[in-house]
Amino acid sequence: MNASLRVAVLSLAVVALGACASMDERTSAAPAAQAEMRVSSDRLDVDHEYVARVETIARRRGIGVTWVHPPYKKVRAENRE
Repeated sequence: MNASLRVAVLSLAVVALGACASMDERTSAAPAAQAEMRVSSDRLDVDHEYVARVETIARRRGIGVTWVHPPYKKVRAENRE
């Protein structure tokens, strides 16, 4: 059983590494997202309304909230102050 488990783990590792190696740059979403960010004049701001709602509910339940990655919302260029 130990040998068959080793073969299964090794096979899974080979398949996973093969999938990573066959990934093409053109299929990656990162360059498209970077191009969109350069062209767009919109910006991302912290969604303070959502943060306040979540923290209020958490306080009622006695839970402390620590935002590691706060939620963002897109702000149109026309709406900037």
